[in-house]
Amino acid sequence: MARAKASGFTILEILLALAVMALIAASIIGASAHLLNSRAVSPDDLFWQAVAASRKLALQSGAETRLGFDDKAKAFSVSNGAIAKTFAVHTADNDQLLINLLTTQAGASSMLIGGTLIETQTMPYATFYPDGTCVPFRVQIRQRDSVRSLAIDPWTCARVLHPIDPNASP
Repeated sequence: MARAKASGFTILEILLALAVMALIAASIIGASAHLLNSRAVSPDDLFWQAVAASRKLALQSGAETRLGFDDKAKAFSVSNGAIAKTFAVHTADNDQLLINLLTTQAGASSMLIGGTLIETQTMPYATFYPDGTCVPFRVQIRQRDSVRSLAIDPWTCARVLHPIDPNASP
């Protein structure tokens, strides 16, 4: 009586195929993570990272934390007296990058230069408090011909959202 040979894969062949698939998946995931992390970080993104770090440091340490911008080093600095962190801004046109922390006090001054409104009353640093709040301030980022001004909510230390104007053109 002849016995028919069973066809199929052995456990060793299945394990080898799974190992090869895992190796390919790991290399694809690693390459895609590298591509996602290698994108350029804008000054706006870096500012929000510095704001988050300032608030977190103030909450964790229980001490006031200061956020400033060093114009010579082109870096945001976060410090509470004991701990200091820097967030360096790297752009193609660093020499034309100007970042100012501005007060929201009434009566602050500004000038119109070449059709661009430039704030003139700056603050050396913004203070973040241990209760999760911060001083009311704005940041003005000037790069080449563009000027952006971001307002920060003092209660949440997040971007102030403005209502959409229904009369504005799309």
